Amino acid sequence: MSCLALSLQPTNGSDILLQTREWFPPARALVALSAFRQTRLAFATGKNQNAEDGDTSLGDDPLAASSGQVIVGVESRYRVVYRLVNSIYVLGITTVDDDSMNNVFECISIVNQAVSVVVTACRGVDVTPEKLGRKYAEIYMALDIVLRGVSSIRLAAMLASLHGDSIAKMVHSAAFSSANFELPVEALEAGDEVAAVLAPTEQGPAVELQDESKQEDDQAEKDPFAASDNLDKPVDLVGGFKKDKEQASDLSIVLSGLEVTTLPPAAATESTHIGVEGFEGDYGGIEFSKDGSTLPEDFEGLNQAWGGGLDASEFVDPKQVAKREGLGGLELLETSDAPAVKPAAGPDTPLEDLVTKKPEMKGPEMYISEVINAEFRESLLARVGLMGTVYLKTLPPKPSNDTETEFSFKVQNTNGVKRFVMHNSSVSSLGDQMFHVKTAPSDQPIPIMKYSFLPRATPLPLRVRLVKRHSGTLLSVMIQYVSNPDLPAPLTDVTFTLKLPVDPRLLKVSPKAVLNRSERELQWHVDEIPLKGNPVRLRARMPVDTSEDDGGDELEVVGFVKFSYQGTKSLSGISLHPVSEGKTDFYEVPHRYESGVYTCN
Repeated sequence: MSCLALSLQPTNGSDILLQTREWFPPARALVALSAFRQTRLAFATGKNQNAEDGDTSLGDDPLAASSGQVIVGVESRYRVVYRLVNSIYVLGITTVDDDSMNNVFECISIVNQAVSVVVTACRGVDVTPEKLGRKYAEIYMALDIVLRGVSSIRLAAMLASLHGDSIAKMVHSAAFSSANFELPVEALEAGDEVAAVLAPTEQGPAVELQDESKQEDDQAEKDPFAASDNLDKPVDLVGGFKKDKEQASDLSIVLSGLEVTTLPPAAATESTHIGVEGFEGDYGGIEFSKDGSTLPEDFEGLNQAWGGGLDASEFVDPKQVAKREGLGGLELLETSDAPAVKPAAGPDTPLEDLVTKKPEMKGPEMYISEVINAEFRESLLARVGLMGTVYLKTLPPKPSNDTETEFSFKVQNTNGVKRFVMHNSSVSSLGDQMFHVKTAPSDQPIPIMKYSFLPRATPLPLRVRLVKRHSGTLLSVMIQYVSNPDLPAPLTDVTFTLKLPVDPRLLKVSPKAVLNRSERELQWHVDEIPLKGNPVRLRARMPVDTSEDDGGDELEVVGFVKFSYQGTKSLSGISLHPVSEGKTDFYEVPHRYESGVYTCN
């Protein structure tokens, strides 16, 4: 991508000027400028500290050089190309594109042209904010022309007229450089007649040339401001299209007059990938639209565990949590009864209860499948992400009937959706959260939509806390969990897995658990977690070979949770409805959600 914006930023003080392209929002440009200023100040702070310490081996301030480039931003990353002229930074903003460096060199060329404009306006390299203020209008117009692209010849002419009647000349140069004019048909016909007189053909006799010259003399004597005779003639649309055999044979001549509007590149509207550890994901992009890109990977690629990174400060208080003295909660551990186990099916169970008949499909069915991911650090939520997929299950295909499934539906309760992607080959958007689906029948459910949820709006079905205590050669671990009381139904068949740092020789657990020595895992299976119950504790204690006083590596303990649910409501609250009330175009079957990467450490 070419240069998106140009700016003039003094070393001390607010920004002087900002000029952006049409498709680049000024708000994003201001974010990039603020990030560049913070980066520059951070480098300057580090330089001052090094000077105070007496260490000058690190060199000068990296951003104090005459020119260079730096990548700024966390969520939205931009490449800023800068040149320092006296005390003014001339900045060019472009995207971070690792695949091609052409945009970098093009941005550098545009920044160099902008430097030429600034130096010419200030009559030398002594560039100050006061001098820029005197020629602000001229500089603003010149940078606008430079940002859109200008040749070296036109740039030289524009710089030569910068201190004269500069605004009029620059506007004239920019507005009329590629202007086209249409002449009336009468003028074109008169021009053809004049051309025929000036360049007569060899076949035409001399008598006809004299007659044409007389007719032209008669036309010259007419009033030039008189109305044209063609006003009284009927409009002939077909006559205006004359076929030129020679021109049609040459494709380059036919296409030479076409003007193609320059559209913004696809990267200007696509999301930006962040690779910082803990904040991985794609940021930005287009919501509820398929205009952001044209690649099919946008639909297939929405499968990251977190659906984009987030700032941990959204959930973790910046203040350090005060820990209680003692065993960090382990002193409250008491022996508790294991959850009651439901009796399994025995020999006396009737056969009708064991055999479940699958209901016959009455029409197309739709349901939502969601995956919830969360990471807890002790009792604090560090990361969370929810991704959902809308599935369509058509009637089974029949050899005698290959009718396509086609209907419209609407999606409601989408306030917390961060990004919504459609399968373009089978779904189209009707606006106002309404969609139309048309697809061939299939034996398997078809994913037609995918979406990711905002972290702040993501509901948590289960809160988990992991506490570890290493005292001497004894390692004690406790998992504490509690259900969300707002869930539509209690969670059942929940599995808690604890990754042990060593293979224990002796192990004491409460309640009973299953030990897998090959994987060094300890598992608890809970049949049901009540919605409004008290927090439940799962405890394990084992001896280890190392002591906390040895100063070795800290023992790492991680817990995982697996659960799933199927019911009438989705976890996010998103629901599917027909467009017309009272019309059953499809049947909404039970939705489901399950845990993805649900960890505590």
